[in-house]
Amino acid sequence: MARDLLYTNGVVAAREKYLLKDKILKLCESSAEETFRTLTEGGFGKGAEVGSVYDYEKLVTADEQSIDEFIREYAPSQAEQAYLLSERDFHNAKAILKAYYLHLEVEKLLAPEGLISIRTITDCIKDGNYSPLGGALSEAVSETAKLFESEGDVSGAEIGIIFEKARFKHLVKTCSKNGVLKKLIAVRADMTNILTALRSSESEYAQKSYVEGGKLSIKQLDKLFSDNAEKALEGTPYSGFLKKCLKDKAEGLPLTDAERVFESYETEFFAQRKYELEKAQPFLYYVFRRRAENANVRILFVCLLAGMRDIDIKRRLRTI
Repeated sequence: MARDLLYTNGVVAAREKYLLKDKILKLCESSAEETFRTLTEGGFGKGAEVGSVYDYEKLVTADEQSIDEFIREYAPSQAEQAYLLSERDFHNAKAILKAYYLHLEVEKLLAPEGLISIRTITDCIKDGNYSPLGGALSEAVSETAKLFESEGDVSGAEIGIIFEKARFKHLVKTCSKNGVLKKLIAVRADMTNILTALRSSESEYAQKSYVEGGKLSIKQLDKLFSDNAEKALEGTPYSGFLKKCLKDKAEGLPLTDAERVFESYETEFFAQRKYELEKAQPFLYYVFRRRAENANVRILFVCLLAGMRDIDIKRRLRTI
């Protein structure tokens, strides 16, 4: 699979003018009804059947579907497709597997389809033939199915660890020849492992949850359990990230600021290089910006409907 990058980047350039960009900041100062009207009249969430401001989730869902269609049509290679969409496959396989063994209604647990159809995943799990799922996903489903069959009950945390480790294993293999995606995977893996360590009571438990693909060693991560944790990552790119984590943890708060940095990482990565983007990078930057805008629109409506002040809303937004 290979796309004409010149053509794809031309499409990206044409579509960039429809991005919200800093308009989202002005919308923080509007009412929920005014924001809803502005977005719908501007074409955001085109095709969604909405009647009132309380249908804002339909707008976001419609725009997310539009992004997915864009990725499937214009992704320069399978590596970009895997990075952007394969997470859905791991989520859906986990959901379908849990529903199958615990006799749950699966529909509300599913994410939009990734690269493998929900029908295919469902059939593989029902038939007990996981090989069509391929590689790491097949291994995760097989391992979890054996746990259900031998133990009868498996904790959600245990299942989550199996699938998260498998997802990173899949990304590392699929994106091994793409230098930019390898960098993104490494940072996301390191940040994931830092958060895992700080949420764990002891190193031995954390080590069972660490994902592959990062640059930080077990020895470096072990320092996060010492009395001198604030200096554990000095000299690495994660010292600032760690400070945010430790600040929230010391105050007994969720790691909100750190998670915002984590979720905004890809957008920030390309924003810092926006005048130097080449090859598939304009495509990736465009997709990450649109995804960030969807997250911000969702945050915006939740906050506006709750009556929050604009200054407080702006603090919660992802990268603009």
